[in-house]
Amino acid sequence: MKQIHMAERAASQPPDVQGEADPRRIPIDRVGVRGLRHPLQVEDRSGHRQATVAELTMTVSLAHDTKGAHMSRFVEMINELGEPLSVRSFRRLLEGMTERLEAPNGEIEIRFPYFRQKHAPVSGVASLMDYRAAFIGRRHDGHTDIWLQVAAPATSLCPCSKKISEYGAHNQRSEIMIEARIEDIIWLEELIEIAEGAASAEVYGVLKRTDEKYVTEQAYDNPKFVEDILRELAIALEADERIRAFRISCENFESIHNHSAFAELARDKDKDKDAALR
Repeated sequence: MKQIHMAERAASQPPDVQGEADPRRIPIDRVGVRGLRHPLQVEDRSGHRQATVAELTMTVSLAHDTKGAHMSRFVEMINELGEPLSVRSFRRLLEGMTERLEAPNGEIEIRFPYFRQKHAPVSGVASLMDYRAAFIGRRHDGHTDIWLQVAAPATSLCPCSKKISEYGAHNQRSEIMIEARIEDIIWLEELIEIAEGAASAEVYGVLKRTDEKYVTEQAYDNPKFVEDILRELAIALEADERIRAFRISCENFESIHNHSAFAELARDKDKDKDAALR
């Protein structure tokens, strides 16, 4: 009687259409979900958990003989994520996704606003600064690459304007982007500090008058073109052995032009090392 009930239950299950064979013999590079918004917690450098709302893209490769991917499994994995986002947990999520969907290749992008408390340079008043951050992971034939990305606002002051003007110099808001492929633990705060340290001056959520004076004079004493900022970033990232490759950019939203000044570069230390050995 029990076997009859089990057979009836199996017969009543809806068919697995995605798992059916496909006769067209065309593999798909990436298939999955995009624009999935979900609340997450992110582990910060101090060990605390920061709540945020992330937007996710999760994809896997699909074999030529499989009709479709099981889309619900992507969402289930995020719903079941029982730990804060960190480099370690992100790696486990990516590798678990490819295993669960039986795919040799997979990618995950998790983008979210990230907040950091900053203290004004003179008054010490505390305020929150928000940054755009992302974890990007790619798994290919058993090898996993993890990228961290941050976009940080900063201030730049034009060296040319300072040189040719009898008084004053024009400055602008900058956006500095760092995307780094890592092989060891690096915190978002570390990349943010590298980005901010390459600019003429940092920006803050709250400044008192004494702070405004300090930041204005700091920028004036530290003029930077976009090229200067980019080269300072490259020097810092080249020196960090935990970073194996990077893509960086700086955009200055000009205050006296109706356009931006922009610069970017990319480096892969491992490829450069291989080329040097040939």
